[in-house]
Amino acid sequence: MTGQPGLPDDAAANDGAKHAIDVHLDRLLAERQLTLTELAERVGVTLVNLSVLKNGRAKAIRFSTLTAICRELDCQPGDLLAYRDSAAVSPLESPR
Repeated sequence: MTGQPGLPDDAAANDGAKHAIDVHLDRLLAERQLTLTELAERVGVTLVNLSVLKNGRAKAIRFSTLTAICRELDCQPGDLLAYRDSAAVSPLESPR
């Protein structure tokens, strides 16, 4: 275990692997007028780990963390996460 709530061991490893999942945490927080700090406290995840998720740098998320985030934001996982077809991204665009 990483010792960091919400992130599995392999989530801490920076293996350079790309993923095609967009995280819409900023939008959901803004719509609910919540700060990242408030959500971290409610969910029981460190602010750093929630920031890693928000910025699209997380390699994985525990279902228990996803459940807590969805509970606190009153949303579905699909509201928070979206698959981006990497072929649809032009070479000049940088994925988030």
